[in-house]
Amino acid sequence: MSAIPSHLSYTRDHEWFSDGVVGITAFAASALGDIVYVQLPEVGTLVTAGEPCGEIESTKSVSDLVAPADGVVVSVNPLIATEPGAVNDDPYRRGWLFTLRLTGAAPELLDAAAYAALVG
Repeated sequence: MSAIPSHLSYTRDHEWFSDGVVGITAFAASALGDIVYVQLPEVGTLVTAGEPCGEIESTKSVSDLVAPADGVVVSVNPLIATEPGAVNDDPYRRGWLFTLRLTGAAPELLDAAAYAALVG
């Protein structure tokens, strides 16, 4: 597993969050295997922290994409529609999923050390 970036925040559902940008962690991408399709929420969609807002399909399974915070989807990564494997290849940069404008209080997320302890 690659290093866990210290400048990001993390959920127990293996999403990362930073300045409104949402993605899944390298740990999650590795566990899923080769990602072949990602259903992202549409721009303008209101999402709720801890609730499913999309799906990630791999050669192994289909998993829920869980919102890390309450907010409105502002943009989605257009690369993911044509190149979902970017999530596997570069989950913290090219493989980001969508951006949020927060509508509530900042979520309580894990720092890198706490996330590292979670995933062992």
